[in-house]
Amino acid sequence: MATEAVEVEVAGREVRVTNPSKVFFARSGITKLDIVNYYLSVMPGALMGARERPTTMYRWPNGVEAPDDAFYQKRTPSHRPEWLATTTIRFPSGRSAEMPVVADAAHIVWLLNLGCLDINPWPVRRSDVDRPDELRIDLDPTPGIPFSDARKVAMCAQSVLDDYGLAGFPKTSGKRGIHIYVRIEPEWDFTEVRRAALALAREVERRVPDIATTAWWKEQRHGVFVDYNQNARDRTIASAYSIRPVSDARVSCPLLWSEVEDVEPEELNISTVGPRVEKLGDAGAAIDDSPGRLDSLLELAARDEREGLGDAPWPPHFPKAKSEPPRVQPSRRKKAQPRDTST
Repeated sequence: MATEAVEVEVAGREVRVTNPSKVFFARSGITKLDIVNYYLSVMPGALMGARERPTTMYRWPNGVEAPDDAFYQKRTPSHRPEWLATTTIRFPSGRSAEMPVVADAAHIVWLLNLGCLDINPWPVRRSDVDRPDELRIDLDPTPGIPFSDARKVAMCAQSVLDDYGLAGFPKTSGKRGIHIYVRIEPEWDFTEVRRAALALAREVERRVPDIATTAWWKEQRHGVFVDYNQNARDRTIASAYSIRPVSDARVSCPLLWSEVEDVEPEELNISTVGPRVEKLGDAGAAIDDSPGRLDSLLELAARDEREGLGDAPWPPHFPKAKSEPPRVQPSRRKKAQPRDTST
């Protein structure tokens, strides 16, 4: 029996959407075609966050009520349209893969047809896949911490960025946190961008130590975790206007700074964000206008290092860095045995 399908005309192409009536959010009955139509309604903003970027596919083939079926896919499927743009990416392991690139709106619809609810682009363009043009600040409240603390830490991060000559563009994460994106000149590799992000995170922690932390190990965290490791190679964050895989179909929605102190993330979802953009426009539209430089943050990193603050832990699948502290949570580290001086 033939698979139900519709053809969606976008970016001068016809993209086949199979099983358009398949429900992906059972609570509200949101279908695959509803998801496609939502993205079409916010497409200029969605492309602003993803255009020309290699993208990791986060696929939910049976909807958000079947999380065990969800999976990440980095390599482009062999069965794909001839027009699909790709590029080769190297991973921390040294291996490489041909990944899809979001070249235009048709590429986003193609990803949606695979069951991707959110778009997860790398912070690089395909013209230079080893030098990010985006520094990402991910504010992640620890369990039991109110969203209001994430707002406060975000406002502190804005102050730090201002002091170091950089412009941040905030958005809700679509779950419990806040993201801030900083467009930068693509002059530094992943290691240096992460180093700058760690320095920024530590400065935020110094300014609001009661509610912000850079502690990598969960057992040491409190308040809102400023996740510097989101800037390491092969780490991705759901991009602007992405629908998140939560039951109420929340959206990772760009904000004006004037909105951050009062935003309620549950109010920004697949039903409300399209009308918001139609009325107010894209809050992140100016992100490409003035890319900044990392010199001042890297100077801050050098100062921290001179004062004894070295590297911080990397994600577990990365090779051990030269100056990285022990990669084992503190409660499991073996205590040094006292020397036997009886003989």
